[in-house]
Amino acid sequence: MTATAAGHQHTPEAKCNPEIAGAIAMGSNLGDSLATLQSAIVRLNQTPGLSLVGYSSLYRTAPVGPPQPDYLNACVLFSTCLPPDVLLKTLLTTEAHLGRERRERWGPRTLDLDLLLYGDVILKTPSLEIPHPRMGDRAFVLVPLAEIAANWVEPGSGETIADLVQRVDPQGVERLPHLSLTAAL
Repeated sequence: MTATAAGHQHTPEAKCNPEIAGAIAMGSNLGDSLATLQSAIVRLNQTPGLSLVGYSSLYRTAPVGPPQPDYLNACVLFSTCLPPDVLLKTLLTTEAHLGRERRERWGPRTLDLDLLLYGDVILKTPSLEIPHPRMGDRAFVLVPLAEIAANWVEPGSGETIADLVQRVDPQGVERLPHLSLTAAL
């Protein structure tokens, strides 16, 4: 076992099979949003069985819901052997570790991690729906996702992310080329 920079214990393990590709949306609009997103990247990369393999640019986006500050959003691609329910628990634990408190639907938050895609899986349980049910309506998700996965076929619609992003209004989604999601790596 080795200690990581964040103090977590990481047990080296053999490459897991089969590996599934997927995508996660990230957002924050409370506190130091850039540092929070970067910390989430570090923490997720330390999760056994999960490897982050692609990162979008960062985007400033207008909020959806009640009046609140703008968000900092991005998407990441991953490879994993974790089942979807375990991956969801990992995302929720990461949110909580980085200060997420669930107070108001669509309200401001320190961190929001949404499992968007998990291979070509279509899944609907009481706690998890894949593909994410509102992904196709959200420019703040599709614009960064199209940057890193334009040719990915969203299994629910059978359309590529590039096709889906053409149907949303990108107004209020501003790429921030001077900021880096991966500077902490």
